Amino acid sequence: MNTQHDDPIEALLRKGFDGPVPDDGFSARVMARLPPRPRRIGWPLWLGIAAGALACWSSLVSSPVLSTGWRAWIAGQLTSSAIIMLLAMVSMSLLALCWSLAEAEDR
Repeated sequence: MNTQHDDPIEALLRKGFDGPVPDDGFSARVMARLPPRPRRIGWPLWLGIAAGALACWSSLVSSPVLSTGWRAWIAGQLTSSAIIMLLAMVSMSLLALCWSLAEAEDR
C-alpha cells in the first residue's frame, strides 16, 4: 500500500467499525507479559566508524591529491586538488546526513 490510498481505506474502515472489540482484558494481559525491548548496543557503530575512518585515512595518506589539496586550502588557494578534496568532504557529510535521517524515520 502507499500513502495515496491509506486515507480513503482508513476512512472506510473507521466508518464500518463500531469501536473496540471486548476481549475481557486479553490485550492488556498480553502486553503486560511481553518481554522488554533489548537495549541497543552502541559500540559496534562506533567501531565501524573508527574502522572506516582509519581505512580512508590509510588509503589517502599517500595520495598526492589529498596532500596538495590540503596545502592549497590552508594557503587559501582554490586549486583543482583543493576543490576535489572539499567536494569529497561535503559529499561524505551529506551522505552521512541523509543516512542518519533515513535511519531516524524508521523509529
